[in-house]
Amino acid sequence: MIVDPRDANHLYLGMSSGGVHESRDAGASWTPLSDGMEVVDGFDATNLAFHDPHCVRLAPSNPDRLWQQNHCGIYRLDRPATRWRRVGTSMPARVGDIGFNMAVHPRDADRAWVFPMDADTVWPRTSPEGRPAVYGTRDGGRRWQRYDDGLPTSQAWWTVKRQAMCVDDGAPVGLYLGMTSGELWMGRENGARWRCIARHLPEIYAVESAAT
Repeated sequence: MIVDPRDANHLYLGMSSGGVHESRDAGASWTPLSDGMEVVDGFDATNLAFHDPHCVRLAPSNPDRLWQQNHCGIYRLDRPATRWRRVGTSMPARVGDIGFNMAVHPRDADRAWVFPMDADTVWPRTSPEGRPAVYGTRDGGRRWQRYDDGLPTSQAWWTVKRQAMCVDDGAPVGLYLGMTSGELWMGRENGARWRCIARHLPEIYAVESAAT
């Protein structure tokens, strides 16, 4: 659930298999925001409230911009428009733009990062080819760059769940990934340099960076 920082009555709710919904009256009523979604399992999501947003983020520097990592790709919505636009199609074909999580730069609404996972079938939802990498955009999703310096180059079949990726407010920012295998990784310099900062933890469901 996301609260508009300018209006506490303005809410967004993203539900896995339930779609994104919007309320302007503190939750008393809700309107689906599904226009522009891809076809899923034979159903046209533009006519249904039910879709599968894995992660929805509001850009802190521009609350009128929403990012979504969806079951069918990466999407962006710029209010007051109501139609989502897929912005992950320029990702490499062997990687794709399917994943569970994403992070948005605290001061630049055009910058966002995702951790793609194998989406050839429903499972395994792990790093494509066992070569994990974060992909980032600096231009609102038109182009994406691979960041894998310091990450394993083979046999790393990682899964990062929906809320297990975050960004701090440093300059440059740092990114954080929590694995289901219990490892926590940090990407320095806007995610350009990675290192493991904790091991042997339980399965990590969520990671959050406290404001400095």
